[in-house]
Amino acid sequence: MVIQEQDQLPRKEKARLVRDALGVGLAVGAYGLSYGALAVSSGLSVGQTQFLSLLLYGGSAQLALVGTLAAGGGGVAASATATLLGVRSLFYGVSLRPVLDVRARLLLPAAHLLSDESTAMAIAKQTPSASRFAYWVTGSVVFLFWNVTTLVGALAGSLLADPKVLGLDVASSAAFLALVAPRLRERDGRFVFVLAALVAVAVSPLVGSGLPVVIAGLTALSVLLLPTVRPRQQDGRNVDDEAQEGGRVDGVPADGLGAAERAAGRGGAS
Repeated sequence: MVIQEQDQLPRKEKARLVRDALGVGLAVGAYGLSYGALAVSSGLSVGQTQFLSLLLYGGSAQLALVGTLAAGGGGVAASATATLLGVRSLFYGVSLRPVLDVRARLLLPAAHLLSDESTAMAIAKQTPSASRFAYWVTGSVVFLFWNVTTLVGALAGSLLADPKVLGLDVASSAAFLALVAPRLRERDGRFVFVLAALVAVAVSPLVGSGLPVVIAGLTALSVLLLPTVRPRQQDGRNVDDEAQEGGRVDGVPADGLGAAERAAGRGGAS
């Protein structure tokens, strides 16, 4: 079913989607190089580093894990940080399930290829067939580029006396900022960002390395899960709706004038 609908796409459309996927893969590859070198400098072997990219395939979660280890955090803190970042994939999966409409035998491969990039490419398309093709091709290309560049970065990092000389130790921080940047355009996003940053700074002297990120992330998640406050309703209608329609709010007309003021206004005009 999936293959048949993909085949309905024009050849030019398929070629364009493949080019877009290659561009995304190249961009992700830069992070893969940094991750591979940083992971080796954090104490992981080349095999362990590659194992994470093949089976965990978490992108930012992997960077969080090795970043926490590099900062001196323990395995529990590193794993908790990576898990916290991976939670968003659950929401991606829920939103993509009706779009991809994959068979049971393809469900596991589709879940493994889930990433920020494949999700963004899929939801940006106008038709289901284009979304499915974009998801599979982007997911496959990004997975390939990420693993190849991870290996290259790990091998290069193992040959360097100190990968930090090249600035690779800040790769995880740069990746997090890149993920957060689009959210800072919204007021709510800026509020959560500042709150989480303040919490991380406040608890840093009190807890071990790596835990401030976990606590800040849990704080941000708690704030985002709070119910939103909606305008008070009267008789099933929002106050804002009544104001727009010239209705009364608490017995006072929306323009703020009472009956006496309106009468005086009419008398003065005549």
